[in-house]
Amino acid sequence: MDQARSKPLKTIGLVIGTLIGLLVLVAIALLLFLDINAYKPRIEAAASRLSGMDVKVGGRMGMDVFPTLRLTVEDVHIRNREMDLATAKVARIGVDILPLLHKEIRINRIALEHPILSIEKGRDGTFNFEKSEEARRPPPNLNLAKVSFSDGTLRYADKRTGAGFEAADCSLDVSRLQLSGRERPGIMKHLSLAAELVCGALRTKDYAASDLKVSVAGQRGGFDLKPLTMRVYAGQGSGNIRADFTGAVPLYHVRYSISQFRIEEFLKHLSPQKSAEGSMDFSANLTMRGETMNKLRQTTAGQISLRGKNLILNGQDLDQAFARFESSQTFNLVDMGAFFFAGPVGLAVTKGYNFASILQGSGGRSEIRTLVSDWKVERGIALSQDVAMATNENRVALQGGLDFVNERFDDVTVALIDAKGCIQAQQKIHGAFKKPVVEKPSTLKSLIGPVVRLLEKIGRLFPGGACEVFYAGSVAPPK
Repeated sequence: MDQARSKPLKTIGLVIGTLIGLLVLVAIALLLFLDINAYKPRIEAAASRLSGMDVKVGGRMGMDVFPTLRLTVEDVHIRNREMDLATAKVARIGVDILPLLHKEIRINRIALEHPILSIEKGRDGTFNFEKSEEARRPPPNLNLAKVSFSDGTLRYADKRTGAGFEAADCSLDVSRLQLSGRERPGIMKHLSLAAELVCGALRTKDYAASDLKVSVAGQRGGFDLKPLTMRVYAGQGSGNIRADFTGAVPLYHVRYSISQFRIEEFLKHLSPQKSAEGSMDFSANLTMRGETMNKLRQTTAGQISLRGKNLILNGQDLDQAFARFESSQTFNLVDMGAFFFAGPVGLAVTKGYNFASILQGSGGRSEIRTLVSDWKVERGIALSQDVAMATNENRVALQGGLDFVNERFDDVTVALIDAKGCIQAQQKIHGAFKKPVVEKPSTLKSLIGPVVRLLEKIGRLFPGGACEVFYAGSVAPPK
């Protein structure tokens, strides 16, 4: 009975062993007698036809049999619209053996060494990876167990705006990469993967970060980038991004914070001198939807916050400047609001009005005891919630909005306030970011300055008088 059962098993085992042996012999024969380089033009043509791009192999091609069948290609170049899109010093492509018996090539893994990926957005708004009309067709089904690269470089450039970045010393490991079922439009809706990306350095025109690490997991149009960490401005950044492509319009949710970043690192591009010193904390919780940058700006909503304590400002004595303002009403108080703009609202503001002038004062030194800059964002407009700072002797507060959709100041007021939060002096700014209008104090205020000071002294003798409170936030008055 046992012998009867074991006979079929032995037969199956013999068949499987024979098949494996034959496959090994076929693989060895291919390796010994097939000059794969002779087929280079046909391979390039097939790859070009499949991708709709121009694929060239500048170096040699080779095959390995053990432990799996693997094709090695040197000096790979991929071009589209006569522009370089990607290059790799070496590409190693793993191929399943069994499908070869049916004249079918099934790739199971791809590994790249020293790749350079260059994404460019032209002045006409199109990307260099977009295919021509005649070459557009649904991408092929993909089912790869592993895709990886080492010592890679990622570049992005927008020729229209001048924006861009470069990530260097990057490694990527992707598993379970699948692309199938394209009955609906949009490649992201049909893509599934799990990936780990690490980059040693990330640079833009103005800033640099390091130690970028991100894990990506997604399927059926929903992708999570978490955790997303990096070193930026000598502080530690961490957060996550949720990208949802299941609807008609992509939806993004961004949560990110940078703890204890150095303000002198942040302000380097505004002033080569160490104009300010100290550590600050930044956080953002934003949602946005759209397929273009303009649509993303129009739909941005959420909260942004910048906070710091015991900051040092070199080149200006703010308390002396505030005292001159009260007596002469000629000091430009809006300049004192530069710290409110420097953090949560980005560089868009500083591109126009010269807020950096505060960083190049005539001398002196100031200590900012507390700085709070909290903003609520609605439809691309940042509205001040709690925006103020306190020096050793004074408080300054800000109210108003910043319209990033139309790039305009929306009724912004910077005020010097007393212990009750009432206005002692104020200035307003409005108009476009690129050409703002700062309202100057009137000559009448300058002439009646001594009278105003006399009335203020009388007011201190009889406290309790009512005033219109301009600021009632978290920044306490100096003691």
